[in-house]
Amino acid sequence: MLDSFLYQAKKPYHFLKTALFKALPAEIQNNFPQKKLKIIAITGTDGKTSSSSLLYHLLKTAGYQTALISTVAAYIGQRQIETGFHTTSPAPDELYRLMAQMLEEKVEYLILEFTSQGAYQYRLFGIKPTFAGVTNITRDHFDYHLNYQNYLNAKASVLKKSKIVVLNEDDLSYYRLKKMLPSSDYQILTYSKEQELSPVLKRELKNRFPEEFNQMNARLAITIAEKIGLSDKELVAGLKSFQNVSGRMEFLDLKKLTGRQFNFQVVIDFAHTPQSLTEALNSLRQKMKKDKITGRLIAIYGCAGLRDRDKRSIMGKIGGELADLVVFTAEDPRTESVWNIIRQMKETLGNNHHKVISIADRQQAINFTLQKIAKKGDLIALFGKGPEKSMCYGETEEPWSEHEAVRKALK
Repeated sequence: MLDSFLYQAKKPYHFLKTALFKALPAEIQNNFPQKKLKIIAITGTDGKTSSSSLLYHLLKTAGYQTALISTVAAYIGQRQIETGFHTTSPAPDELYRLMAQMLEEKVEYLILEFTSQGAYQYRLFGIKPTFAGVTNITRDHFDYHLNYQNYLNAKASVLKKSKIVVLNEDDLSYYRLKKMLPSSDYQILTYSKEQELSPVLKRELKNRFPEEFNQMNARLAITIAEKIGLSDKELVAGLKSFQNVSGRMEFLDLKKLTGRQFNFQVVIDFAHTPQSLTEALNSLRQKMKKDKITGRLIAIYGCAGLRDRDKRSIMGKIGGELADLVVFTAEDPRTESVWNIIRQMKETLGNNHHKVISIADRQQAINFTLQKIAKKGDLIALFGKGPEKSMCYGETEEPWSEHEAVRKALK
């Protein structure tokens, strides 16, 4: 009861601190750049960076002047701008400064990835998107929002400011969001697994994204791109030339990384929620079957400190059920004990305790797995960090790279 009261009571604080004292002055100082851009806001629990990055690529290759602000970085044309650690939506002053830069470089479309926390904290104050798209809304950030409805409401606060909203018909959130967005006030577009696509586009989609969850992320981008006016020919060309987002179901070229050949494979993925971890492990299992890989599926991951504690046992159980071997380790422990987090991850393993190895230090966990455990034909998957460039210990962000950790382990 008290938590719920405090959650609602903080909103006026964020409005004053962020909207009035940061966003509004930044709007005025930069001459209201958001009003001269066509902004496409993308949100979701999982897949928003993949959808945003693909949409950016589709529009750019079709000749549109396009910019992107995502978890990975900001892009204006071909230029990459680092956006910092562990945040999706930049602070309002930075966001408005970037948008002003975009106008100077003749950008027409901005694809803006946003989170529920960013929406709740008014970091997008003053922005009214032309499009707003949703990948999926499943369990996450309950440590912050307390429950699913609050989480949904935070994301919907940005959707409600958009002219055109694109929803996933196959997702749990669809009917709730549809009720919150009456068709008399909004133009609602939908996409789904059963969405009609031309044969050539459908074929290229499956070739480019064999995983069903990635196909759904791509369908969101395609739906918006089609509405903007891209032809099937332009969409197919964009899909063919799209390069995977770093740290998203990324199979490493170990020979290129280390100069040596290995008889096992390593994949890096950002999966850090129950749904994304389930989808990733199932997808990798299907790939192993399709490619006749006879080794083991080994998963290395942890759970973040000071975040949704109830999620930890669910994450542990998923790995125990879907992988052949699991190595529990650190993932941004912050001020919590890594061993305490791991203990909670092991609570619902049931008969799968024998599959689990626990190593608190993430580099040591990767070293041990790749040096001592990995055998011919194994597929080792590193989850949770993806492309992130830091790991949070205590209150300090320390440099981190999954790619570099693998290189060190195999050097």
